[in-house]
Order: sequence, then C-alpha cells, then structure tokens
Amino acid sequence: MQASLSRPVAATILAFALAAVGLGPAASPAAAATIPAGAGSYTDSRPAGTSGPTTNTGAPVTPKLTAAAKDRPVPTNDWWSSLAYQRYGDNPHSTPMYGHPLTYQATSGGLEVGYPTTPAVVGEGRQYEYAHKADLTVGLSGLNSPDTKADDWSDWTVTPYWSDGTRTLRTTIGHGMPFVYAKGSGGDARITTAGAPTVFADNGNVLGITVSGHHYALFAPTGSDWAVSGSTITAGLGGKDYFSLAVLPSTDALATYRKYAFSFVTGSKVAWESTGGTVKATYSLTTEAKEGTERGTLQALYRHQWLHTTDALTPYTYVSPRGTMKVRESASFTTSQKNQGVLPALPASSGVDKARLTGYLNEVANASDPFSGASDTYWTGKALGRLAQLVPVADQIGQTGIRDKLLGLMKGRLQEWFTAGGASEFSYDKAWKTLTGYPASYGSDTELNDHHFHYSYYVYAAAIVAQYDQAWAADSAWGTMVKTLVRDTANPSRTDTAYPFLRGFDVYAGHSWASGHQGFAAGNNQESSSESVNLSAGLVLWGAATGDAGLRDLGSFLLTTESEAITQYWFDADQQVFPGSFGHDTVGMVWGSGGAYSTWWTANPEEIHGINVLPVTGGSLHLAREKAAVKRNIAEMERENGGPAVEWRDLLWQFESLADPALAKAKWDAGNAGYTPEQGESKAHTYHWITTLDTVGAPDMTVSGNIPTSAVFTKNGVRTYAAHNYDSTARTVTFSDGKTLSVPARSTATGTGAGGGDPDPDPEEPGPSTGNTFRLKSGGTLTTATDGAAGADTLASADGVNRDGTPYKPTVYEIKKVDGTLAAGASTAFRLRVDAGTKVGLAPQVRISYDLTGDGTFDRTETFRYFATDPVTGWEEYTQAVGTSAVTGSLGNLRGGTVRLEIWNALGNGTSQVQTGTDAAVVKIPYV
Repeated sequence: MQASLSRPVAATILAFALAAVGLGPAASPAAAATIPAGAGSYTDSRPAGTSGPTTNTGAPVTPKLTAAAKDRPVPTNDWWSSLAYQRYGDNPHSTPMYGHPLTYQATSGGLEVGYPTTPAVVGEGRQYEYAHKADLTVGLSGLNSPDTKADDWSDWTVTPYWSDGTRTLRTTIGHGMPFVYAKGSGGDARITTAGAPTVFADNGNVLGITVSGHHYALFAPTGSDWAVSGSTITAGLGGKDYFSLAVLPSTDALATYRKYAFSFVTGSKVAWESTGGTVKATYSLTTEAKEGTERGTLQALYRHQWLHTTDALTPYTYVSPRGTMKVRESASFTTSQKNQGVLPALPASSGVDKARLTGYLNEVANASDPFSGASDTYWTGKALGRLAQLVPVADQIGQTGIRDKLLGLMKGRLQEWFTAGGASEFSYDKAWKTLTGYPASYGSDTELNDHHFHYSYYVYAAAIVAQYDQAWAADSAWGTMVKTLVRDTANPSRTDTAYPFLRGFDVYAGHSWASGHQGFAAGNNQESSSESVNLSAGLVLWGAATGDAGLRDLGSFLLTTESEAITQYWFDADQQVFPGSFGHDTVGMVWGSGGAYSTWWTANPEEIHGINVLPVTGGSLHLAREKAAVKRNIAEMERENGGPAVEWRDLLWQFESLADPALAKAKWDAGNAGYTPEQGESKAHTYHWITTLDTVGAPDMTVSGNIPTSAVFTKNGVRTYAAHNYDSTARTVTFSDGKTLSVPARSTATGTGAGGGDPDPDPEEPGPSTGNTFRLKSGGTLTTATDGAAGADTLASADGVNRDGTPYKPTVYEIKKVDGTLAAGASTAFRLRVDAGTKVGLAPQVRISYDLTGDGTFDRTETFRYFATDPVTGWEEYTQAVGTSAVTGSLGNLRGGTVRLEIWNALGNGTSQVQTGTDAAVVKIPYV
C-alpha cells in the first residue's frame, strides 16, 4: 500500500511488471437503499459520481463466470483472478497465472502451461522473475473459444471454462499441483508444444515428452493412443471426456506420476486450529477416480510449508520463485507452528519516562486535526491506527483522560464511516459481492485493490475500542459493521452468499494478494505484507475482546502463516529463495513470478524496506523471529540509502529494535529531535516502543504462551513474560518453557514468570536436546532421534560458478533450544554421505554455525573444505577430516541455542545428493 500522501499513485510503476464464524447472517443484503447493521448502516448503491470495478479504460465490468458459478461470491485478489475479472477489453481470457510449479495463461485455443526454471533479473537489477513462457497448450482439436470464464474454484484450485459452441473444455489447476486435469467434449484431446517435442516414453495412452528442457507426461483414457505430428499431439478420447498431463521432476518419475493420472482433483480445503500456543493447519485435496480406484495424488509444498511439516516427503522437487518445492505423495499434509503472539501494546517498563511520554501523548491528543486531513478509506485508516496505538499506552501510565479523549476521537470517526448517508460511507456491490468505502483510494473501488490493507486499520482500531467499551462493540451497536468489514476481507465462511471465503488471503501461497484483477504479466502482487498482518492482528484482538474465539483463532492462523511467508519470500531469511544473481537481501513487493526491490510509488530505499514494517503494533512482534535477517535488512537499507534512515527513521528504528534494542535506542537518542513522524506513527508510540524494548529486551520468539495475546522478551538471559487477559475472570497463562503468569481480569500483566521446565516444547522442533549427536532429517531439521526413515536431499547446482566458502542455495538443517556445556578440547565432527552420480567436477561443502543463546545471531561459524566427488554413482563419505577453511567467532556454552548445518555444491554445474536419516548423516557438537 502506498504510504506517502505526497506521492501520486504509481509514479514509478515497474514497466516490466505490467505487460462464517460469528459474522452475522450469511444472506445477501435486501434490495434497499440503506442496509441497517446494528447501530450502523451501509448502502447497496454507490454514492453519486463514484465508480465500481472497471476495465483499464474505465468501462464498468462484471464478473466473467459461467452459469454454474454466476451466483457465487468471486474471490477477487487471488492468483487466478484475471479469469473472472476482465481488466483489458482486448483480452477476454486471462493474464499469466502463477500456480507454482506450473504457470498458466488462458487463450482462445485452451490453456497455456509453462514451468519456468531459470530466473531473469530485470529492471536494472531490481526484480527477479520466473516469467510465464508456454511449453505447451492444452486444448481440443479445433477449439476457438471467444472467452474463458471461471467455472468453479476452491481454496487454492480453479477451473477455467472454454466453449466455442461445438467444443467445451474445462481444466482444473492449482497451487502445488503438478497435474492439469482436463474434461472436454466435441473434439480430440490436443496438446500443442512450443517446439517439436522429444519423446522419452510411448505407452499408447501414456506419453512422455520433453519440451524446452522440461519433462511432461500426457495421459489419455485407457485404450486411447497419443499421435505426435510435429508440435501437435492428439488423442481420441474413445467416448470418454477426460485426460490429464503432469510436469515431471525427472523422466524416471513417470511411473509414480502415472499412478495418479486419473485421480482427478475436484477441490481443496484448509482447516486450522490454534490451541495451547500452537497453530496447526491441514491442507487437503478431494479427488475422484476417473479410472480404477486410486484416489491419492501428488502435491508440491512451498518452503514455508515443508519447513513446518513432519509428514513424509518424496525425493522429488520443483523449482519455483519461492525456492524449492518438495513433493508429497498424499492428498493431505499438516503444518505446525508456534503461535505468533499479539499484544495490545508493549508491556509497562521502568525505562519509560512517564512525564516525557505524557508530553508526547498530548501532542497527538491536543492536535488541531488528529486525523491530518484524511478523507479516504486508507488515510483515515492510517490515522485511526495512529490513535489506536496510543490508547493502551496512555492507560498504562495512568493517563486516563488522554486515553478517553483518544477513544472518543476514534469512536466518532469510526461511527461516521459506519453510518450511510454522510460524506464517508461503505457501499455493497451486488455484482462483485464486495464492500467498498467511499471516498476510495488506490483503486480500492475501480480495481478492488487493497481492501485488506485499508480495512485492517478499522478492525484494529475497533478492537482497541472494544477492549475499553464492550457495549460499543456489541452487535446491536457498532460490532455488526466491524464484522461486515471482516466478511469482505477475511470471511471464514465458505457458505456465505454475500462475500467470498478469505477474499485476499491465499491459504496455500501463505500470504495475501493486493490486486483485485491480477491483470499483470507478472501475476498478482503484494507490497505491504505488514498491512496484511495488521488485519490478522486486528482479528486476534477483536476476537479476544468480543469473545469470538473463531475470529481470534482465524487471526492467529493468518498471522502465523503469513509470518513465515514474509520471512522466506520478502526477507529471504534463510537465503534460500532469491536467485544468486539477484543482488538484494529483501524485496518490497512479491509478485506471482518473483519479487522486486521496489514500491509502487518510489525507489527510496527507506520506503522499500519500511513498507513491509508499517504499521508497527503489538502484531509486529513476529518480525523478531529471524533477528539476523532484520540486521541484514537494515544494513542493506543503509547501504542503498547512503547512510541511516531519515524520512522513515522512526519506523526503521522500531524495526531494528526487534533485533538490537540497544542500537535502536542509541539511534533514537541521537536523532529524535526535530524529525517528522511517518504519517501513521507518533513520537509517543516510537518512544514507548524503543524504550520498552531497550528495557525488557527483544521479543523471544522461541517461547510462546497458551493464549494468542501473550509474548516473551529476553535481555541478558532474563525473560520477561507479558499477556493480556480479555476474560472477566483472572487466569494463569502458561508458556512453552514451563513458566506461568497470573493475569487479572481485563488486564495486562508482566513478570519474570513462575515455575520452570519445558512441558510443552514446540512439536516441530526436536528439542530441547540433551545429546550432542544429531542426524540430518529431510525437511531441514537436526534431531537426536534415531528411528526416522532413511532418505536423501538434493543439493542445488553451483551453476558453474566457484562457490567455495560462500553458501549458495544451501540445504539447511537446524535444531533450536539446545543446552550444552562446552567440552574442553573437543571440536565439531560430522559424517555425511554424498553422491554426484555420474556428474563431473562437483564438490559439496559444509558450514556449521552456533547461535549460543537462540537470539537469531550466530556467534560461531566453521566452514569446512569442500569434498570433490567422483563421477561414479554411489555414496561417498565426507567428514570433518578435510579440515576447516574458515572459522569466525568463539564457542561458549549453549543456553537455548541453535545449531545449523548448511551444505551446498561449491563447484560444478549439476545437482548432487546428501543422505539423511541414517547413522552416516550426523553432526556431533563439542558439548556435554
């Protein structure tokens, strides 16, 4: 979302990127001018002189759906939305859609399918992309459809539809799906390839082909036979109406994929739960057997998913803009993560000067216009968010008069927007089944952009009001309007006929999308991931404040899931996602095809880095999970900026304080005089945030509480526990390290915790460990367990460049929460088995790192000399006996520490393998 009022929208658009749970009744609004909603209301017609969704030339547009789908709410802001939203008058089909690993584009003759595996760095080095390029087109002989429509969809799949009056084609495609499932009538199955294919297998109705270096399998009904003529491949369907194809990770995978060729995916669904400090999500596909009885399938997991599953994965992998995808042979898998806690405000601390903070609070409360002239949904929301952050801060230091004044300002402005007929109101669009605020901004009306950004501030502000005034938040008062905004942006219901399920949040991709129409060559995009998280945090607080556990837990699922996506795809925390040729450590925008070091409105590094930080709230604590990545992020900003931040210094100080509070406090002390706060910030909030973290320490994300409104902070080895209790009775909060905290009713409590031990360790982490020998386990973990299955992981190619000493696309294994006393005279040892097959000139290399306290900063790294493999298939042993080539830092005792092993190909131009899950896949650390 644009965050500078002085800059015009899209001033520097990247030219290369352009080519119900407790939410009230699920019925659509009645045909009336004004629809009551508790004490509030909205309209079912737009204000005079305003627009709804349009084409790029300004012509009104309605959803492009088949008769079967015409009454369903369309999930705009999705990876495939251009199927339903025709943004361009000359393209009635779709723009490129990025499902990963496959890419797609609908044309008159059917569905283009591609598998981009080589990234391009474009835009003067500011964007990397795996752009769609068709390897083949799936269609029917003679098909020439005037348009393509959306016929069906589920949580992460969609079915496009073509018809030319004689022939009809439907294909089902989705995230993580290596298959395309086709149903057609009126013509033979027809595959048109980008060039003459190479046939590597021909078994009648099963054909293996290689196109543009990518391997595909084509499956026709039993009894059919594929015929190849140049770049055209056809098969009669023999009275059937189905066929399929799959992109193969290798030609030898054909037998495995053939097993599932006729197990057609018919739907996808995620189910989540948040209990005891853990968020679990199960991703399931439904299938039907077109032949035989097989109902299983294959699906490729994104990095943010396979990092957090213990489910078995195959050795098969795919390339994607989000890093390596790993294949599971099953119709479902489950992920488990620590709940990323949310607080209404940081806890009280002795470091805050109450008199100084009161002065800063009065600057805001007594301003002549606390809303800074805001009139549209976005900037009004920003102003509401600014005030909302100060309400609990004022309450915390006993300034109840300031607190109540701020609450009054927020209520007044919210109620203006929540009442139809004034200068600002919300309007329901019956065709698009969406709620739009007017005055609108940044295409929230004409393109259906950014609703989750804009409305996040309203939901968050309403949650703060609800914390202090439950009557205001009642459904009979203003709560129904708040829930209506939630239904538009984050509806948990799949049966609501008025609003789609989770409009902008892509449950499989792990994050939201911002564009309503997805009308770009690079797919959909999201810039401000942090404003998306702001909605999730608002749901946690609103649900907790109003007793709606369903919305609270939805918020926890969305926030925890998107947090990992941000960590991997915006910040590349593990340095495993961005291509080696892309010279940045972060991106301002994620696209379907990749990512860009940019924003929609400026090339200013401060704003490129800051747009994924704002607004800083009690929902921002999750950013502290990867402290080394935060430090790299700030370092890059200062390099690109030619020095420390100036324009958005307050946001970036607060961001830095999540990893290094003392350094952020030093920057505040040196630079707080005379600066202008970012428009959603205030000196009061920035001072309170930075000073509090300097006192209690950075967030400790290795520990979670058993309620979502809790957090832990660590300074010099001392943990501070904080939690807010929204209940009407006192409760005891239990943390995953065994400590407890008693919290009075409707209050925040802070303390060093009682008790101890670790009764509830993170189920996805094999710790805390008391042993000193760990096995490598596929999925990226080190474990003391010895009963796991043997396997192998693929090491990425060095791409023909000497990578000696510098990890390049390393495969990473890690264990957290390790305690140990350094053993005198001992040293790191490892025993690994590696195999390069018949490839010549490869050389795996290992680096082992120690984070002694688990704070995200590695205190010791040991890089070992590479091991030159032979070109003979078979395992070879690689051990520490090769010696170290570089050592940095010092070892010390491990206290809740982290041990990481990275292995990569330092030389050569091909992949190799490392064994996992055996006694020849171990690292031994010098601890007792």
